[in-house]
Amino acid sequence: MEFRCRLASPNGEIVEGVYVADNEAKLRHELEEKGLFVLSLQPKGAIAGVSVRLPRRSAINTREFLVFNQELATLLKAGMPLVQSLDLLRRRVTTPTFRGVLDDVHEKVRAGSALSDAFGSHGELFPSVYTASLLAGERSGNLDAVLRRYVEYTKIIATLKRKTISALVYPAILVTLAFGLVSIIVLKVVPQFSDFYASFGAELPLLTRIIVSVSDFVRAQFLLLVLIVVIAVVTFLGWIRQPGQKAKFDHLILAVPMLGQVAGKFGTSQMARTLSTLLGGGLPLVNALDIAAKSIGNQYMAAQLEIVSNRVREGESFARALEARRVFPEVAVKMAEVGESTGALQDMLNTVADFYDEEIATNMERFVTLVEPILLVIMGMVIAGLLLALYMPLFQLSSVLNG
Repeated sequence: MEFRCRLASPNGEIVEGVYVADNEAKLRHELEEKGLFVLSLQPKGAIAGVSVRLPRRSAINTREFLVFNQELATLLKAGMPLVQSLDLLRRRVTTPTFRGVLDDVHEKVRAGSALSDAFGSHGELFPSVYTASLLAGERSGNLDAVLRRYVEYTKIIATLKRKTISALVYPAILVTLAFGLVSIIVLKVVPQFSDFYASFGAELPLLTRIIVSVSDFVRAQFLLLVLIVVIAVVTFLGWIRQPGQKAKFDHLILAVPMLGQVAGKFGTSQMARTLSTLLGGGLPLVNALDIAAKSIGNQYMAAQLEIVSNRVREGESFARALEARRVFPEVAVKMAEVGESTGALQDMLNTVADFYDEEIATNMERFVTLVEPILLVIMGMVIAGLLLALYMPLFQLSSVLNG
């Protein structure tokens, strides 16, 4: 791992360079052993002192993390020094991983490091928007308010994700049950009827012959079909993990009717709320855009926002750069334009996020309302067709016997 360091030699000379080490603590120890004084030490690629690497899967409980930040904000607002607040809160943490992180953060802050730097050294466990919020709070001298804003931001994003997932649970259960029921009929029930009808030696109806043929093929080639599915899934996962492929897939998702609209609105909401949170803490727009791009789940929209960030850095207005990408909704662009012109960009972005959160909730409710009856009708038609195909020979046989 590479680190960008700013060092002071014993004779007072300032040296800057990039060093390679396994972690920050080991590099700091090695430099101090050489007699150098570490003035700053950040992972290479950090922006304004904040690492914007995508976090790995966190081992820290989200609820415990949010409670910690709420309590830290309360203690700071009450006037308790930061070091004492960290010392008090770290003793109350029960998760070993989070406890170890807070022990390290406490030691670094007590040694003179900024809180954002201390948490930034554990960037694989915390989102970049968190360390950026800490940096903004430190610069503005209003750390407790920034922490409260971040907690509120996280709760809103989590609530939106939870509602979206909850709306998809019931349709997923219906599809799973339908697939399971059809599989049982094809693999178990149809062969029994097929053997029964074969004993009569009579010609079966066309629909019944098709169902029996499908059942025989699936049973005979079951392992091959499973292998094909596994290979297809592994191939897809391998493809999507290649650089740039996830963005292409996310671009395709945006073109899917209804699903693409929800994905686009969710990405816009994430972008607007992240920017609002960072701007409210005092972070410059360009740096906030760089960090917001890393927080968007849709990689295609994230790549477009990075282009917007570059254009803003070159002097173009945020709204004009946003409009040129033709990815974010027109309403969001217009509201950003109004916010820039009136000097109330943060408030406008927060309004955009609230607006699209409501839109997503409405769309998901409409989606579930439409999908549930459609799935039930399709399930009924498929199962009714299978049963009709199985019992049709019985009806014919019964009519022959009666005749």
